[in-house]
Amino acid sequence: MSVRLDRLLANLGYGSRREVQAMIAAGQVLMGGGTLRDPGAHVTPGPGMTVAGQPIDPPFPLTLLVNKSLGVVCSHREAGRSLYELFPDRWRRRAPSLSSVGRLDAETTGLLLVTDNGALLHRIISPRSHVAKRYLATLAEPLAGHEAALFATGALVLAGETKPLAPAKLETISPTLARLTIREGRYHQVRRMFAAVGNRVTALDREAVGGLETPSDLPVGAWRIATPAELASVFEPR
Repeated sequence: MSVRLDRLLANLGYGSRREVQAMIAAGQVLMGGGTLRDPGAHVTPGPGMTVAGQPIDPPFPLTLLVNKSLGVVCSHREAGRSLYELFPDRWRRRAPSLSSVGRLDAETTGLLLVTDNGALLHRIISPRSHVAKRYLATLAEPLAGHEAALFATGALVLAGETKPLAPAKLETISPTLARLTIREGRYHQVRRMFAAVGNRVTALDREAVGGLETPSDLPVGAWRIATPAELASVFEPR
């Protein structure tokens, strides 16, 4: 889709409308080897477009895969290292803005999606979509043996709540290691579920969102742009 050049650059966070107009006037924006000097020209961003000698940033819609590390927070208002510090500084000024698809607390690692596509974000988190999230939980105490059946009933009520949880699937790997698949996103849900059965989570990693697992080539703390196939796999039934 073509868009005014100055609006495109401003929306990608390169600066205010006036600042990007100055960049254009200075000959810093090229396409196909030719210099673009008209800020009002309608352009379609692509691989042959550069800004200040570098390939132009990906336009809307942009979705990223992040393998979140310990200590990183997903909210702009929380203390600690922000998720958004992983990305180029100007990406904080993108319009529409980048947002995490749900949140992982600072002590939880693993797969996180970040997008500027509001429709995609709401589709993933909507209860109607039934997108599953799979976690690997390390526990302080050995499992008692009744947890899988209880979690599967859909009758468990968390402390401070009145509505039962949707059925969840627990797979025991060892006495203190388990995989839990849930289809909701309540506050600290996995930790609170194990607390409800008298246990405590000492380490938690999200391994998958829907049919999308943490890519094997994405190290902890790294990120990359999601492929169309990866985004489609989120909605594969699990």
